[in-house]
Amino acid sequence: MKSREIREAFLRFFEGKGHVRVPSAPVVPQDDPTLYFTNAGMNQFKDVFLGLGRRDYTRAVDTQKVMRVSGKHNDLDEVGYSPWHHTFFEMLGNWSFGDYFKKEAIEWGWELITEHFGLEKERLWATVFVGDDAVEADGEAEAFWYECTDLLPGRVVRLPAKENFWEMGETGPCGPCSEIHYYLGDDLAAQEPRMLIDDTGDLVEIWNLVFIQYNREKNGALQPLPEKHVDTGMGFERMCSLLQGAESSYETDVFQPLIGRIAELTGKEYGGEHRVPMQVIADHVRSLSFTMADGAMPSNEGRGYVLRRILRRAARYARQLDQHDPVIHQLVGTLGETMGHVFPEVTARKDHIAGVIRSEEESFGKTLDRGLDIFARFAAKGQITGTDVFHLYDTYGFPQDLTELMAREQGIPVIDPEGFDHELAAQRDRSRQDTKSLGKVTMSLGAPLLKVGAITKKPASRFVGYDELEIEAQV
Repeated sequence: MKSREIREAFLRFFEGKGHVRVPSAPVVPQDDPTLYFTNAGMNQFKDVFLGLGRRDYTRAVDTQKVMRVSGKHNDLDEVGYSPWHHTFFEMLGNWSFGDYFKKEAIEWGWELITEHFGLEKERLWATVFVGDDAVEADGEAEAFWYECTDLLPGRVVRLPAKENFWEMGETGPCGPCSEIHYYLGDDLAAQEPRMLIDDTGDLVEIWNLVFIQYNREKNGALQPLPEKHVDTGMGFERMCSLLQGAESSYETDVFQPLIGRIAELTGKEYGGEHRVPMQVIADHVRSLSFTMADGAMPSNEGRGYVLRRILRRAARYARQLDQHDPVIHQLVGTLGETMGHVFPEVTARKDHIAGVIRSEEESFGKTLDRGLDIFARFAAKGQITGTDVFHLYDTYGFPQDLTELMAREQGIPVIDPEGFDHELAAQRDRSRQDTKSLGKVTMSLGAPLLKVGAITKKPASRFVGYDELEIEAQV
């Protein structure tokens, strides 16, 4: 099945079960100050789960744009090396708002993956919450797996909260979950519960059925919600891998157009030493494009700095493909061709996105090669210090995690990581002291500059660059 057929089959299946198809929320949250990026499909329904809002429907289905690069859910370090993890991905989900609960979620989930997607029942496993001091074991979900499906005996494994109690963040809606896993090995007889308990990598998670029934408060306490809800999330790219017989998400028709374009632009073949750089660049241009399409911009703080970090990681991997001129921006058009039919915003704003990426590539490219030379000198010592990391950050614009990634690639330890934090704090303190000591600053011609506080406060302006090429404004 092609990726667009897989996506549509999921959506239509649940429409047939009385669900309303709803659009994806922006990957850049518009009304949730606790999040840099939408990190789960449930973000747009958070008010419903908390009993603060309602919808005109009690069942929904969608494909949600998701970013996991910061906070509790952060897959950045896995990208390029793991066959399954991405900074940006689609989360296929079905939802119940005080309507059906565990029984139907499990029954319909099984029906879709075995009867419609044709996954081998002999390779399927399920997990449920083992319980803890605050919440009892989810024996109810375990019973439904055996009563409502023909899952093989002994294929339900109880796991602790880290794996089977889903939480959006430090606070918010949460509850026990039941994950569906698929065995990747050749020997069906070799399957055993230990593979899930020890996370051996023989099985891959394909779908998480979350039973939202609590709210985690700031003090850590769990409070029952007014109603019980279902929130499921299927990794679209992972399912494409299984149904297309691919060894990783990167070898599906979701990523191959991008990787093919990278190979064309660089003159390199996909594979060997070029595999990881190409996979990282393909992943990162997706996250950059979708976040910028939803209004985010690279900057030196907040979510903007997360984007800048991602872009500079991609630029450094482009160097490993011998690219010294901007190249990443040339992938935006290819992404629009493959994803624009689902998310038209990435096509509508492709010129803007490509322009921003090119500008960032050019800016970082001016210091990248020199920074790589300095890193090589530090690495020659056999270790990297926190002070070294800060020097690359402060002088050459290398994000902290990029330097640490490069050190890991060469098997070089980063000692005294606290040194980075110490240097950064000292720099900020110096900056504050300098600001305080400025007082009334004078220009070279002797004219006094106004202090910042003396500037009359004006209403905030609104960015209209997506719709207008020029406007009149008063400064």
